[in-house]
Amino acid sequence: MNREPLKVGIIGQGRSGRDIHGNLLVRIPGYYRIAAVADALAERRERAEKEYGCRSYESWEAMADNEQLDLIVNASPSDQHYSVSLELLNRGFHVLCEKPLAKTPEEVDRLIAASQRSGKILAVFQNSRYQPAFVQIRKVIASGVLGRIVQIDLTSSNFARRWDWQTLQSNNGGNLMNTGPHPLDQALQLFGGDTTPNVTCIMDRANTFGDAEDYVKLLLHGHGRPTIDIEISSCSNFPGEAFVIQGTHGGLHGDTRRLEWKYYRPEEAPPQQLVRGPLLDSNGMPAYCSEQLKWHQDAWDLNMEVGRSAFDHMTEQVYRMLYRTLTEGAPLEITPLQVRMQMEVMEECRRQNPHIYRLDSNPADTADLV
Repeated sequence: MNREPLKVGIIGQGRSGRDIHGNLLVRIPGYYRIAAVADALAERRERAEKEYGCRSYESWEAMADNEQLDLIVNASPSDQHYSVSLELLNRGFHVLCEKPLAKTPEEVDRLIAASQRSGKILAVFQNSRYQPAFVQIRKVIASGVLGRIVQIDLTSSNFARRWDWQTLQSNNGGNLMNTGPHPLDQALQLFGGDTTPNVTCIMDRANTFGDAEDYVKLLLHGHGRPTIDIEISSCSNFPGEAFVIQGTHGGLHGDTRRLEWKYYRPEEAPPQQLVRGPLLDSNGMPAYCSEQLKWHQDAWDLNMEVGRSAFDHMTEQVYRMLYRTLTEGAPLEITPLQVRMQMEVMEECRRQNPHIYRLDSNPADTADLV
């Protein structure tokens, strides 16, 4: 590449800032260069200086004041995503914010307005949009072989107990805000991003030590749209498959490593018509509906090069997409308006679960519920 790589500053050097963003950016030096990081912990700053050959700062404000950066990655704690991103946009920086972008649609509106005023890009790290299995699912659905899609199940469940900061409402914790942005982003793409779905949501606190939920059952539904069942549970010792799709001509199932789908072709099916009277077999005896359909089957397997994970691939696709936006003016493929719809859905989920989210009180006040 002939052009200079974009200079990046990273806020935070924890599980996200270092293990996800820093780890990926050093692998694509032709596109980006980590110029600076900000973290309150001295040992993290020292490690970043050695690993990236960059400068480090104790606060993001000091980094923003002293560096000429093409992009700042906001990997601060979840409850700071909105306020820090807003200030960065107002200061005139392009921003890539970790999920969740915010907590409410109104906060997203303010971020969009700040982006428009400053003329700076606001991007959101929703790398599950580029999950290889999800990309393949969209291809299968678009091909039409499954017919009209009736139901889609997205499951992100296991059995786990958590007691860290991401279990607290005050930190924008809970399974819906932590894990939920990934399957919810996928679900809204499959539902159709042109309309807000109807929402039915049940939440529970099962194995968590905090005051936010760790069980979510979320249904998205609407006239003429598939019903989408999202499950994010921390009390599932026998979780279902990550993906199950029901269609009028067949179905699909599988996980992030392998998908299988099976379908019939209507033109190959025996002709049938409604029978209003008793159904009889060839001997005149009572019978059930029975026919032989010719089934077609296909499969997809994850094929990644040695030493490269699907997660690395997904993350790199986000950064390559953002590079095109910053250098060529290409439109964002994951927009703040799309994320705003996520916030609408999440807000409705909280409203429907007042036993966990007492919307008329401070989140900290719910600690006595644990």
